[in-house]
Amino acid sequence: MDAAWEQRVAEAWGEFDSYGEEEGAAFRRVIDALADELPPDHPVGLFERACAFDSTGHSDRAVPLYQEALERGLDGYRRRRTAVQLASSLRNVGRAEEGVALLRAELDAPSDELDDAVRACLALCLADLGREREGLALVLGALAPHLPRYQRSMANYARALVADGRP
Repeated sequence: MDAAWEQRVAEAWGEFDSYGEEEGAAFRRVIDALADELPPDHPVGLFERACAFDSTGHSDRAVPLYQEALERGLDGYRRRRTAVQLASSLRNVGRAEEGVALLRAELDAPSDELDDAVRACLALCLADLGREREGLALVLGALAPHLPRYQRSMANYARALVADGRP
């Protein structure tokens, strides 16, 4: 795996929207060909294959690939992306509780640009489990720092949603 390979993967994903819904298999073949250039069972290859399945509506086939990529030592930015995407896929296949557990651990991970995605996906998992107030609190807490005004109020409302009293 080198910069040229990474560039080709980025280009393939950059063209994803040009594939129609019926062309998901064709897109997956493009990603498979790139992943085949890596050693068998390479965690990055597994991750890219999982993403391709996920993005073409096959969360059920993505889950085991994401899990194997993590087991095989996927690290860095792709590891955190995998946590978010795996949790989303778990939710899609009716296993939201597993997604919650996975993303709760991510709340304590070093901060990066995926923090809000972690919280948004966690909120969706919580909503599927009937814990909408907790999910809304996460989303409001993630949104508050981005607002031009009312940051403090929204952060306080977010905390109150999960406290005994209502905001």
